[in-house]
Amino acid sequence: MNEHVLSEKAKRGYLNEDFLFFNLKDQKKNEFEFHYHDFNKIIIFIAGDVSYIIEGKSYKLKPWDILLVGKNDLHLPIISPDKSYERMILWLNPIFLEEHNRNDCNLLKCFQLASERKINLIRTGKADIYSLRQNLLELDAAMHDSSFGSEILKNALFIQIIVKINRLFLGMDLTKNMEDIKYDARIEEIISYINSNLEEDLSIDSLSDMFYINKYYLMHLFKKETGFTLYSYIQKKRVIKAADLLRDGKPAGEVCSLCGFGDYSTFVRTFKKEFKLSPKQYAKSNR
Repeated sequence: MNEHVLSEKAKRGYLNEDFLFFNLKDQKKNEFEFHYHDFNKIIIFIAGDVSYIIEGKSYKLKPWDILLVGKNDLHLPIISPDKSYERMILWLNPIFLEEHNRNDCNLLKCFQLASERKINLIRTGKADIYSLRQNLLELDAAMHDSSFGSEILKNALFIQIIVKINRLFLGMDLTKNMEDIKYDARIEEIISYINSNLEEDLSIDSLSDMFYINKYYLMHLFKKETGFTLYSYIQKKRVIKAADLLRDGKPAGEVCSLCGFGDYSTFVRTFKKEFKLSPKQYAKSNR
């Protein structure tokens, strides 16, 4: 099963398992679209010619780079057809990780810091690569094992990898210039504002005034940097937030207001386009 199929399967639902591990190699070019997940994802890039766009930032990957893709982050790999794309992927159920947290150890810390620092990339050193590779190969073997204690061993190896990735991220030198990260600082600031203020007026005119950018240039620049029109990005983020709130039991009318939709009919139409269900139908199916 390739990652495109996996993405289609999971982009609109919870991860029911504690975690999943995939070791993938594509011999031919796959067409990907921007997508998101209701869980966190770690990508360990092994080989190929790939740039990864996450929320408007483009990462040109080197072997054994690690990408932290947070819950609901819009992301897209851009893959050259000249080389096979090889990677290992972990899907993480946050509930499972939270059960293994301790007072001084939050296993989701790397994702929280990635969001705060606005950087999703960990670039590993030679010593890190050897150790991490061994851990991943052991986990890969454990995922296909059913002998005595296999479930305990699999979980232990997974937690070990998550601890190691957290340590790698916490130990990163943020002052080091990473020439393989491309983004526009203005768009980064606008994306951050949008995601923190989805209930507010986010019209093109208001954002243009707030960030002192000509609205026509802003529309052009946003599309160029993110792959989305400004309007479609805001609407997608609003319905993603709406889905979270509906699953939490909020009534549809209140969700409409909390997510910044101007009227209920627009909310229903936009939500149904994304999830193929009305907000009330979605809430009922996720009880």
